Amino acid sequence: MRQIVVISGKGGTGKTSVTAALAAVARESAATAGTREGVTQPPALVLADCDVDASDLHLLLAPVVRERHDFHSGVLARIDAALCTGCGTCTAACRYGALNAPPHVAREMCEGCAACAHVCPEGAVALDERHCGEWYVSDTRFGPMVHAALGIGEENSGKLVSTVRNRAREIAESLGAGTVLIDGSPGVGCPVIASLAGADMALLVTEPTVSALHDLERVHALTRHFGVRAAVLLNKADIHTGMARQMEAYCAGHGLPLLGSLPHSPTFMAAQFAGLSVPEFAPHAEGVLFSEVWNNLQAMTTTTTET
Repeated sequence: MRQIVVISGKGGTGKTSVTAALAAVARESAATAGTREGVTQPPALVLADCDVDASDLHLLLAPVVRERHDFHSGVLARIDAALCTGCGTCTAACRYGALNAPPHVAREMCEGCAACAHVCPEGAVALDERHCGEWYVSDTRFGPMVHAALGIGEENSGKLVSTVRNRAREIAESLGAGTVLIDGSPGVGCPVIASLAGADMALLVTEPTVSALHDLERVHALTRHFGVRAAVLLNKADIHTGMARQMEAYCAGHGLPLLGSLPHSPTFMAAQFAGLSVPEFAPHAEGVLFSEVWNNLQAMTTTTTET
């Protein structure tokens, strides 16, 4: 069972559209193999949407939620009004301005540092487990998907990413699915690291712009740090042919396989409006390109797992 993570150094490169497209061609490939062999195949893959701060894979996959779980991380101060004398000791100790009017605690300001509980002479402060969001196990037309929604302004998204990834791997193992396909977060921060660590392959989705080249260098350095094999998919390749050549030169100079170049096409937006992946919307156009990318990814990850 292989884990493939789709990431990008910046937002807006088309990472989620690429993830949905690969899921579509993987399903089609598995269905074709099952028909040819005359046997029922296990799911081709299990999906994990690890962009928990701004998840949007569900917009294309229309998941039907069958499990819903609360996600807790850290603590939140709570003051018992019956015990609080209003002495202001906790207010003076709080460096984050969360206790300007005790016994009220400003949730958005509380960092859970527990200083207020430590100094309160009346023992009026309790530290409750902090509810930060939810995570789900859903059914989609491409197979099971694990995804999440982090609350507004909440942190610890790296921990939530790990929760989503671990559950997706467990489901894949139980069903005999060959792949966990992970839609990672943009950038190089904690959620990306949690998405990437331990993966078998990273597909770096980029575009031919100056900022995208800079961010490709950063995210490539991250994959090297974690020892994850990487390949590149150049999206919107025709918006700046000069930068596209620079992208190709960077890949060639750093041993990064370039698995494909996609045009800047209105098909992507039209597919989104229709709630479909690109191969579903245009199977004989851009869909063919994604089939080639998926076949190349499979070949690379097979080689990686065997070695």
